Amino acid sequence: MTAYNREKYIAEAIESVLAQTFKDFELIIVDDGSEDRTVEIARRHSGDPRVRLHLNEKNLGDYPNRNRAAALAAGSYLKYVDSDDLIYPHGLEVMVRAMEQFPDSAFGLCKPDYYINRAPYPLQLSPVESYRWHFLRTGLFGNAPASAIIRRDAFQAMGGFSGKRYVGDVELWLRLGARYPAVILPPGLTWWRSHAEQEIKYEETGCDTVNLFYSVALEALNSPVCPLSPEERAEAIRRLKRDHARHVLRLAATGQPASAWRLLKAASFSWGDLKLAFSSAEKQISS
Repeated sequence: MTAYNREKYIAEAIESVLAQTFKDFELIIVDDGSEDRTVEIARRHSGDPRVRLHLNEKNLGDYPNRNRAAALAAGSYLKYVDSDDLIYPHGLEVMVRAMEQFPDSAFGLCKPDYYINRAPYPLQLSPVESYRWHFLRTGLFGNAPASAIIRRDAFQAMGGFSGKRYVGDVELWLRLGARYPAVILPPGLTWWRSHAEQEIKYEETGCDTVNLFYSVALEALNSPVCPLSPEERAEAIRRLKRDHARHVLRLAATGQPASAWRLLKAASFSWGDLKLAFSSAEKQISS
């Protein structure tokens, strides 16, 4: 559990972890230089031998602090519960049992039925199946760390989170998903709290975030370890560019030419890319 100025929520988050039906865990709380009562509240739970509190000497930021927490862990799995979220009492047990059912999988993601409804949970997807679901169907890797469980040795093999702001989780799922099978877990194991103090606010970061998601997706598709066939990869890139062009067109149409130009510039489209992407995007928007 990483924490920064979460005095309003951290007690509930900690208590949700301590209430788990699965008992064999360590709760590592890493405070990133909080200036409120976060540390004081966390210390109230230090009587439980499973709780370990660490204080960073300086503020690391979101993903570097997640890496710091992982480096302190000794268990087989990493399960992030953000200090403003909750995990339901059965959540950890369901996740661990699912991962043990598929020991060659590197990570598990909670997904609702409308994403994948071909078999009862949990189910395993191979790298090529994961990439097909993400790039050619309904999407798969849009999960925040709170709704995931990660095998610690696989996390270490990938070097952890890269530190890219806003998209570090999706980037890690893409890197893991290209190399290892993934486990699809049932929804409703954790609760993600939406509040005004969260780091990502689309009205402030939306354009930059869209650019970042585009760049990490394109990097994954162009990687030599991308599991898709050449034909599937080409189709996935075409769809990715089309969707990016759609964002550009919508920004331009709603009186935001500067933001539209930022998206377009960041995409580094060739003239051929532009023609194809905008043509398909215009057709989809008009329909």
